[in-house]
Amino acid sequence: MSATPAAARARSAPAKRHPLLHPAAKVVLFVLCLLPLSWYVYGAFADRLGANPAETLIRGLGDWTLRLLWITLAVTPVRTWIQQPALARFRRMLGLFVFFYASLHLLAYGWLDKGLDLSEILRDIAKRPFILMGFTAWILLIPLAATSFNRAIKALGAPRWQMLHKLVYAIAVIGLMHFIWMRAGKNNFAEPAVYGAILTVLLGWRLWKKVARGAPR
Repeated sequence: MSATPAAARARSAPAKRHPLLHPAAKVVLFVLCLLPLSWYVYGAFADRLGANPAETLIRGLGDWTLRLLWITLAVTPVRTWIQQPALARFRRMLGLFVFFYASLHLLAYGWLDKGLDLSEILRDIAKRPFILMGFTAWILLIPLAATSFNRAIKALGAPRWQMLHKLVYAIAVIGLMHFIWMRAGKNNFAEPAVYGAILTVLLGWRLWKKVARGAPR
């Protein structure tokens, strides 16, 4: 029996592409990641950053560094929970934006708070533990950003590349310590507690999966 025209058209029609696999999806993510910076740039020119614009800018960029880092860490568990492997294609861009915002956060601190005086910046890093924690996290981000490309994966080999990129867990913990220590000066622990709870869930899930894989069946 020959197929009906409708059935033939259905078979010949191209498969519908998942929205997460559409080329425009990365463009949308790129624009979304730039929105916080756009707001701060607008706020600076429009005088809408409050009574202490420098502090607002420095802390705001730091907050978005942590938020994007947490979102990056959430990609793997979320794609597993909702069974959407396509989410993995956004992890690299999110990770690079973490480094981008961390670098802007450091630049804003060095420029607006220390006037780009390198000796003063180095003294501040040595004197204030929370600055040291933040600077350490930024240093550890550099090799991750530098090896976030396919050519680096081929050069290092997948096992070594994966081992290197496990640094992200240490970076997250150090970044959280930086945040807690910074807020400790004003006895403000509510927001760090929320970040800490989320990180506990994200890292706890990974530990649970690792233990489950190693458990006898």
